Parts: sequence; structure tokens; C-alpha cells
Amino acid sequence: MQFEHIPHPSPLSDAEREAILANPGFGTNFTDHMVTIEWTDEAGWHDAKVEPRAPIQLDPAAAVLHYAQEIFEGLKAYRHGDGSIALFRPEQNARRLNASADRLAMPHVPEDLFIEAIRQLIAVDGAWVPSAEGSSLYLRPFMIATEAFLGVRPAKRYKFMVIAGPAGNYFKSGAPAVSLWISDYTRAAPGGTGAAKCGGNYAASLVPTRDAFSRGHDQVLFLDAVEHKWVEELGGMNVFFAFDDGRVITPPLTGTILPGITRDSLIQLLREEGLSVSEEPYSIDQWRADAQSGKLVESFACGTAAVVTPIGKVAGHDGEFTIGSGGPGQITSKVREQLVAIQRGTVADTHGWVLTVG
Repeated sequence: MQFEHIPHPSPLSDAEREAILANPGFGTNFTDHMVTIEWTDEAGWHDAKVEPRAPIQLDPAAAVLHYAQEIFEGLKAYRHGDGSIALFRPEQNARRLNASADRLAMPHVPEDLFIEAIRQLIAVDGAWVPSAEGSSLYLRPFMIATEAFLGVRPAKRYKFMVIAGPAGNYFKSGAPAVSLWISDYTRAAPGGTGAAKCGGNYAASLVPTRDAFSRGHDQVLFLDAVEHKWVEELGGMNVFFAFDDGRVITPPLTGTILPGITRDSLIQLLREEGLSVSEEPYSIDQWRADAQSGKLVESFACGTAAVVTPIGKVAGHDGEFTIGSGGPGQITSKVREQLVAIQRGTVADTHGWVLTVG
């Protein structure tokens, strides 16, 4: 597919951009351009553009506004030491987007088109990829239903877009390990949309996340919807548990949690370190007991935005407990270093995970 390029009439100056890159934050600054591609029943994907980032014009009856047909992805572009720009496992993001599309009755975006859209955006906004340690360019591909109608059925018109912005530290507290609040709310139920990366899942998490913040914690922890005892995931991250006998557990993918790409990568890296990694249910009561006995030595969360983050404390209505020393553990630190080194190109990529795009 050919992309039409429409240059920005007044992009930020080099000085303005460099000031943002010096302290990018997360999710509040954006590059000059965006990608848009249209889809209709009749024409399929067409009208691909790289154009100035601007508000989207939507009919008030657009299906996304009334029936929440919306899915998205998150991945990062990294500046390597030689100046090149690379993505980490972008084909997995494309496949997960299409899995989400299946659940929300939306069209697939071909994997090569998904990656080419990102490549096209980086070609014009590559100067926005930071080189500072710990920083990257966060990419947000997403799809919305744009057909104007009122009626409960899948839309017949969609828009796929990619926007981007420089990213620094995800957590604002700066603490060496995050603190979690066990939510009374449920994130997802069997048969629901828990495994899809759709906006509705995150909208439902906002009240419990606000509750966690108001109690002085960094993130919310969700338990299962049926028994409210099994650990599932955080507000936007998967979770791992490491034990003193070399075992590591992470909750299984049963359709109620998001199949994280970072999660899958860590499972492979941990096994290569000789650790026994299993995907099995783990209850909040067992987590508390194992932490208090010392059997559990580390817990950590993972995701694209936060990468690998130690969990230091878990609190709920029944009290709180600390994991290990309450700070980063050896396994957490080592696997984070390994993953970041692959992403940033400071070690050889023996897995074929890194794709150079600029």
C-alpha cells in the first residue's frame, strides 16, 4: 500500500523537541505526525496517510462513541548505540491487535501493514526517538469504528491510526518497588473481553485505580471474578512470583487477563536462566503466606510501559504484607537488565525479537 505524505506546516523546532526529550514524562507529549488508514466493507484498507497530528473529525453518531468498538496496542521504538531505531517484537503486537479485533467484531490489520505504518511514522518523526538511558518513543496503534449509525451491530467503517510520543519513567513515585492495593472490583469475567486490549477494560479499571492512588499505592491488583481469590493482573500489567527454590509462577492465560508480550518474553528469558517457570493459579492468601514465611522472595510486574517493576508491598482491607526486603530482588533486576539490553541493542539478539526500522 502506498502512503501519502502530508508534511506538517509548522513542526516543533529542534530546540522545543529537545526540551521535551530531556524530560518526556509518559503519555503527555506527542510527535508532529500521525498515520491514518481507512477501512470499509467495499474497499477494505485504503487511503493510507502520514499527516500532521491533529484532532479526529467524527460524526456524533460514530459507532465508537456509542458502542465502544475500539482496540489499541502499545510498543516502543528504541535508539541503539549506532543511531539506528529498532522495535521489539512488533509482529506480536500486530497479532494481538487482530485477536482483539476478533473479539470486538472488527477487521484485521495485516501484519505487514501494521509494521509498515509504524515504519512510515518513524521515517518522518525519527528525531523524536530519545537516546537517553531509560527513554524511548512510545507508539500507540489503534482502531476505531467510524460509521455513523445507532443500532447494536458491528460497524462497516473503521479508521486505523498510529500516534507516538517520547516516554520516560512510567511510575511517578520513583520508589524502588511499587505498592499494590487489592481491589474490591473485578477487571474481567470468564467469557468477557479480558484478553482483548480494548478501551472498555481500562475504563472499568479507573475507579479501582483511583481508589488505589487515594490510599497511597502505585497500582491496583485485580482478583478473579468468580471466587475473588486468585491473582490475575494489575491495572495494566502482568505479574510474576519468584520462590526460594528457583521456581517462578505467573497466572495462566484463561481469557480473563491480557496476554502480555513482555510477559511472554520474560518466561523465555527466565527459563534460559535455568529457572522453572509455570503458568498456574496463585491465590492472594497463598501470596501473603509465602511472603510472610520467606518462601516467596520476589514479585514483579511487567508490561510495555513499565518494562519490569518490582512489587514491594501488597495491601488490602485485611492488612498488608511485604515481599522480600520490599525492594528490587536479584531475579527481578537481572531479567530486567537482560530484557532492556536486548531492546536497546547492547547485547546480541539471539531470539530474533528486534526489528530495525530506521
